[in-house]
Amino acid sequence: MTKYLLSFCLLFTLLSCARQGQKTYTLPQLDDVVIYQVNPRVFAEKESFNAIGLYLDSIKQLGANIIWFMPIHEIGKEKSVNSPYCVKDYKSVNSEFGTMEDLKKLITQCHDKEIGVIIDWVPNHTSWDNPWIKNTAWYTQDSIGNIISPAGTGWNDVADLNFNNQDMRLAMIDAMKYWIVEVGIDGFRCDAVDFVPADFLQQANDTLRSIPGHKLLMLAEGKREDHFDVGFDLNYAWDFMEAMRDVYLKDSCATALFSANEAEYKAIPKGKRKLRFSTNHDETQKQSPVEEFNSERGSMSAFLVSAYMPGCPMIYSSQEVGYPKAINFFRYTPVDWSANNRLRKEYERIFQIYNTNEALRKGALKTYPNQNILLFERYTDTEKVIVAINVRNVEQKMELPSDLSNKKFTNLFSGNSMTLGNTMILKPYEYLILK
Repeated sequence: MTKYLLSFCLLFTLLSCARQGQKTYTLPQLDDVVIYQVNPRVFAEKESFNAIGLYLDSIKQLGANIIWFMPIHEIGKEKSVNSPYCVKDYKSVNSEFGTMEDLKKLITQCHDKEIGVIIDWVPNHTSWDNPWIKNTAWYTQDSIGNIISPAGTGWNDVADLNFNNQDMRLAMIDAMKYWIVEVGIDGFRCDAVDFVPADFLQQANDTLRSIPGHKLLMLAEGKREDHFDVGFDLNYAWDFMEAMRDVYLKDSCATALFSANEAEYKAIPKGKRKLRFSTNHDETQKQSPVEEFNSERGSMSAFLVSAYMPGCPMIYSSQEVGYPKAINFFRYTPVDWSANNRLRKEYERIFQIYNTNEALRKGALKTYPNQNILLFERYTDTEKVIVAINVRNVEQKMELPSDLSNKKFTNLFSGNSMTLGNTMILKPYEYLILK
C-alpha cells in the first residue's frame, strides 16, 4: 500500500509540473545571487512579456541568475497616474504586458535557462478601484470613516491597507500563494515594507515558506533591522547608497564606504545579505546613473563599488547599454538594446569575474583606507582578490601598503600579469581587479 501511495504522490507531482509547464528548477544559494531588475516598460509598448523572452539570453550572458519583475498586475484607473505600484487586482496581469499564459511561458523560459523569477509585491496599499475597497474595514480610515492614502507619502493614487484586519491579511497571503503555486514564481520583492507591520511580514513569510517543494527568495524594500527576523533573505542597502553618493558627489572620504558597509552588516544576522546597487527604477526615474555619477566612466566606477563590496549585486534594465537619461516607469520608454556594445561587454566581464571568483561572492573583507581610492581585498582560505577603484574624476596616486607593494598579480579584467610597485596611479574613475 505504501509503495502505491508513494507512486501516486510522485505521479501527482509530475502531472502538476506538467500542468504548469514547469521544469525542475532550484534557486541559487543566497551568496551566489545576481539580480537583474526588469522594468517591462523599457522592452516594448505592448506584449513586453514576449519581448523580454527574446532578451533572456542577453540577461543570462550578463551573468544574472535572478530576474526581479517590477509589478505586473492590472493597474487601477481611479485617481491613477499609471504607476505599476497601483494594483487593481492581485491575481491578474497587466494586459499591456501580455496574458497570464505569456507570463507562464516566460517563467518557464527563465527556468530553462537557470534563471529564477521574483515579482514585485505591493502589500501596503491598493488602487482605489481594487475590488477589496468594498470591504472598508480592510483599509485605513480617518476620524469620520473615509479611506485614506498612506499618511505622509503623497501617494494619492493608492488607498492604505489596514493590517489590523485579519481577513485582509489572509486574502493578501492567499494571493501571494497563488503566484507561487499556480504561476510558478520563486519569491517576491516586497515594496515599501518599512510601512508594513512586522507581525504580518512574519505571518506571510512563515506561510509561504511552508509551501512544499518551493524554495523562495524574499527581498524587502526597506532597511528595518527586523526584516531578517521575520523571514527575509535580503533588504536594501540604502545607507550604503547614500554613502556612495556622498563619496562621488560631495567628495567625502572613500573610507566612508567601508564604514557604511560595516554598520549595515553589524545590524543583520550572519548569512543574510544587503542588496547593493548603483541605481534602480526609483533612482533612474530622477536621473540615469550616467548623469548621477558625472559620466559613463563614473557610473561604471560606482557600479563596481556596489557589485564587489559585500552584498548581493543588482543591475537595472537599461543600465547595461548606458541609457543616458531618466526613465519614467509610469510609461513606455524605448531603449536601444543594441547600443553601446562595448559597455555591455564591460558589465559582462565584471559579472564573469564575480561569478568565477568565490572570494568576491563569499569572501571576508580587508580594507586599505585612502581618501580617494577605494582599495580592498576579498579573501577566502584559498583565494584573494584585490580591488582598487578611483572614486574621483581626476587621476589619483596612492602609496601602497607593504603586503601589496612589489608583488606580482594577474589583472583579471585583461588577463595580463602585472607587478605593483610602491605606489598605485589610477586614471579618473579607473579600476583594477587583481588576483
